[in-house]
Amino acid sequence: MFATAGKRLLASAACSGLLCAGLAAEAAAQASIPDFSSNSSAWIAINRDFLAVPGSPPPVSNDPAHPYVLNGIRGQQPTYRVADLTNPNIKPWAKERMKQANDIVLAGGIGYTARSSCMPAGVPGFMMFVVEPIFFVQSPKEVLMIFQGDMQVRHIYLDVPHSEAPRPSWYGESVGHYEGDTLVIDTVGLNDRTTIDNFRTPHTDKLHVVERWRLVDGGKQLEVLIRIDDPDTFYQTWSVIQRYRRIQQALPEEVCAENNTHVEYHIPIAAKADF
Repeated sequence: MFATAGKRLLASAACSGLLCAGLAAEAAAQASIPDFSSNSSAWIAINRDFLAVPGSPPPVSNDPAHPYVLNGIRGQQPTYRVADLTNPNIKPWAKERMKQANDIVLAGGIGYTARSSCMPAGVPGFMMFVVEPIFFVQSPKEVLMIFQGDMQVRHIYLDVPHSEAPRPSWYGESVGHYEGDTLVIDTVGLNDRTTIDNFRTPHTDKLHVVERWRLVDGGKQLEVLIRIDDPDTFYQTWSVIQRYRRIQQALPEEVCAENNTHVEYHIPIAAKADF
């Protein structure tokens, strides 16, 4: 009888040990999840254009014959970007589309960007929003990315598969998971109405984007490695990097579309009052 009781006690102790090990492993996993949102953290993009990744086909850059001059540089007239069409990774139809956009700029027109037009930027164009920060809201089932400029929101659903046939939309369908200290986001179902970057690089609805977000520099910066695949637009899959710096502030309310009546920007304007 005492031997049986002893065996039961040992078994109970073993089960408790396994339970404790499981709880400890779960706690360790939770502790490794990166916290992008604590202490009123917000993140401002450091680079106005994507950074190249060694070994990958390069991103689109500015045509050296038409230098890009940033607005606000004293003594210089600001310009719009003119894409370098010699990039060997872009297929002919896309280069033709980009040439048309270049021609508009070179003729004195406006170089379209999603931000200047208050339009959804899509993915990866969302990472080209600069000056104003993005905010993260993290929960066990979903991560939100909110751009302060006009409250555009990305939804990333955690630990779920993609839908069988997601309907194309501005921001597509993003699903994600954590791999240690990295948030991995997989996005499909994007419509073809956005551009890849500020050089107005187009894409098709076959665009597939994978992002890997992680804290670097002791948590002072946030880095995202972006892999871009669209076999109808690019000859090869390619990767780029964007980085953000941390600031501390609350999320204010800001509207983009009001009071900007420059017709070439194609900003939506209400023809009559809503009330």
